[in-house]
Amino acid sequence: MTKQLYYDSAYLQEWQTTIREVVERAEGVYLLLEETAFYPEGGGQPWDKGTIGGMNVLEVVMEEEKVLHKVDRLSLADPEMTVLCRLDWARRFDHMQQHSGQHLLSAVCLQALEAPTLSFHLGEDYATIDIRFDELSLERMEMLEREVNRHIYLNHAIASYFVTAEEAAELPLVKAPKVTSGIRIVEMQDVEYNACGGTHVSSTGEIGMIKLLKAERQKGNIRIYFLCGYRALREFNEVQRIVNALALKFNTGKADILSRIEKWEQEHKQLQHDLSTQKEINDGYLLRELLSGSTGGVVAYEFEDRSLKDLQQLATRLVAETALPVLLLAAGENKVVLAQEASEGFSCGAFFKENLSAYNGKGGGNEKMAQAGFANREEASAFYEYAKQILSDR
Repeated sequence: MTKQLYYDSAYLQEWQTTIREVVERAEGVYLLLEETAFYPEGGGQPWDKGTIGGMNVLEVVMEEEKVLHKVDRLSLADPEMTVLCRLDWARRFDHMQQHSGQHLLSAVCLQALEAPTLSFHLGEDYATIDIRFDELSLERMEMLEREVNRHIYLNHAIASYFVTAEEAAELPLVKAPKVTSGIRIVEMQDVEYNACGGTHVSSTGEIGMIKLLKAERQKGNIRIYFLCGYRALREFNEVQRIVNALALKFNTGKADILSRIEKWEQEHKQLQHDLSTQKEINDGYLLRELLSGSTGGVVAYEFEDRSLKDLQQLATRLVAETALPVLLLAAGENKVVLAQEASEGFSCGAFFKENLSAYNGKGGGNEKMAQAGFANREEASAFYEYAKQILSDR
């Protein structure tokens, strides 16, 4: 059994110990230490990182009361040598802030909403809890956020200790512990008693702050996304950077950004409407020009800057005005469109299916319209010229 120093103090950052065993597996090399302050993954909290004798710790797992440390390489003069261990303190303290913040948030959810916490997840970017509750309005979210931060300012002491099953039965625990011996209690003074094996700060003040990001329904429950401490501060700084950039872009104060965006959206919609109207007019002129200039039994034209969608719309308008097949090339996109009103004995899709492979084209369609794409302009142009010739000779 490994002596777990993080139970004595979550603030230990450096220590010396002896390597008891080297375990080599297909997935990597693991070290078993005489004592460790590296926390293994468990209870929603990720594992710690750091170094053991200069070797980087990649993962920490608990197996049958043994804490195994996966390292990036094996660099030992003696398999049972004494090594200096250093904890990645920034990562550990972040986990302590998030985990203690979760305890506080869960306690407030239970007290204010009678909503018990069902699960906790501590990710790289944010933390979440799932609570048994029907719907969490914005007003309730704001109430929860005010209440958890009020408890932070009260700076409740947080203590952890082990008790027997009999002693645990006398405590007002949030829920019954999963183990019957070696029960570790995390007590948040005047807030809650919780059976927990994770690492925590020594008072709610060290959580710093808690920011609730959003709430969403998840399998019939509510999932709350939140940030604590330095994570919350980084999020605020990032949001402030974005707000400042928007204020500069719109040449206005923070309070007027939303109204300026709404005005910009209205102007953009009007501009899009004006452009669509003008495009309809221009396409009308183009349609008449193409129809009057068609020769050889096919309406064919090459476009440099039109998209496939544009040509499909134009082809639809053209076939409504002529019985001739319409063949259009979007040279900039290496795309070809063929359209024709239903014609006995001819199908646009079948024509493409029969001839595309010779030009490395890919596409398809139905009797009335087909489209295809090509790897390069040369192949697209070659197929367009071939199709124009075939259609002209029909």
